[in-house]
Amino acid sequence: MSGPDAFRCGHLAIVGRPNVGKSTLLNRLVGQKISIVSRKAQTTRHRITGVLTRPGEQFVFVDTPGFQMRHRNALHRLMNRSVSQALAGVDLVLLVVEAGRFTEDDARILAMVPPATPALLVINKIDRLADKKRLLPFIAEMDRRHPFAAIVPVSAASGDGLERLLEAAARHLPVAAPLYGEDDLTDRSERFLAAEFLREKLFRRLGQELPYGMTVEIERFEQEGTLRRIHAAIIVDKPAHKAIVIGRGGEQLKAIASDARRDLERLFGGKVFLETWVKVRSGWADDERSLRGLGYE
Repeated sequence: MSGPDAFRCGHLAIVGRPNVGKSTLLNRLVGQKISIVSRKAQTTRHRITGVLTRPGEQFVFVDTPGFQMRHRNALHRLMNRSVSQALAGVDLVLLVVEAGRFTEDDARILAMVPPATPALLVINKIDRLADKKRLLPFIAEMDRRHPFAAIVPVSAASGDGLERLLEAAARHLPVAAPLYGEDDLTDRSERFLAAEFLREKLFRRLGQELPYGMTVEIERFEQEGTLRRIHAAIIVDKPAHKAIVIGRGGEQLKAIASDARRDLERLFGGKVFLETWVKVRSGWADDERSLRGLGYE
């Protein structure tokens, strides 16, 4: 199949250092929240695939964890491996940076892009740039630094510039049949999304006290018509962490579960019964076998 009417489909890796807005960008692009977000760095721990299908083209976005330069436990090693694997087999790399800021960590991630793979620079958070006059010199600086396929300023939070981003990215999609159905948004299961949405609420409510010492394991996921019954264990590293998650009289855990349930009901379009409890599993973040059992690749 060739010619102007040929369907185009390709994989695009969204990469960048922690907290530059990769997950917010993915959610905006696919038009649905599938990747969790918080103000804390390192919120994304898994590689998430998001799918956007438009007339004549399908974008398969791969949202990656922020590449870890300073942390070296088993969890961070698996996260970095996930980034490297994503870069190895895509048609286009979207390198996300903050407007007006390009750090040594950004440069290290750019250096990881395979020479034969085109890279598009996404300058995010332009709405937060206090001095808008800095944007053009910053674009010129980035253009001198690397032969980017395109440089597109955007605000993932507001959606500004995303159509220009898609138009620039579409030029690098190969002619190929679609990989997913027209209405598919992700290749991740509802079970996986339930764990992620609950973990997001933990980050948002407890990020100051327990920023990275917790994860979520879905022990049972059952569907009865439009009702989903989800039984989730929150895994923490120390007994003292368990008390923090539960809170006085169980109020903290109840609030976290309620927030997650509301988001899941919006996502699934039906009622959700969510039962949560807390388990102590010391050293879980530095035990690769345990991490694989929790779904980390």
